[in-house]
Amino acid sequence: MNFQDHYKKDVIPEMKKKFGYMNDLAVPKILKTVLNVGLGKTMREEKTREHVDRTLKAITGQKPIFTRAKKSIAGFNIRTGTILGAQVTLRGKRMYDFLSKLIGIAIPRVRDFQGLPPTILDRKGNCTIGLKEYFIFPEAQLEDASLTHGLEITIRTSAKTDSEALELLRLMKFPFKT
Repeated sequence: MNFQDHYKKDVIPEMKKKFGYMNDLAVPKILKTVLNVGLGKTMREEKTREHVDRTLKAITGQKPIFTRAKKSIAGFNIRTGTILGAQVTLRGKRMYDFLSKLIGIAIPRVRDFQGLPPTILDRKGNCTIGLKEYFIFPEAQLEDASLTHGLEITIRTSAKTDSEALELLRLMKFPFKT
């Protein structure tokens, strides 16, 4: 059973029972997933940009967009328009495929993983997971050890509160600490 079918068959009835929703469409759902890599000054190098581009393409199956500085900051030696990072926004089938890969394959490969802390939720029902190493994903290859970087994964939900979002993600089999 894939992630989307699991949501429809198992998560919706359980959420309706727990929170008293009358309609299936009122049940919170995952809207989008955003992967972000921020490397600052090292993104100025062509080799680093190509590596990040290749890595995000391999992990998500989608071409990333490069994020640029909106303002100049003299203290950090950043000029307007300087490339600072890359991001990919996933929705629909690609999002569900990525999340099943994240939960089933990538997170269990994290060294000394004890579970996700409930504090990764913000007050609006969104979840942000920070990974120190991108190569926990099977598609990502460690070509050059000097080019290792982290990855930030933000999961946007339609939940209004943290308790709704936490229960939604728990039912979607996210491994939270108990």
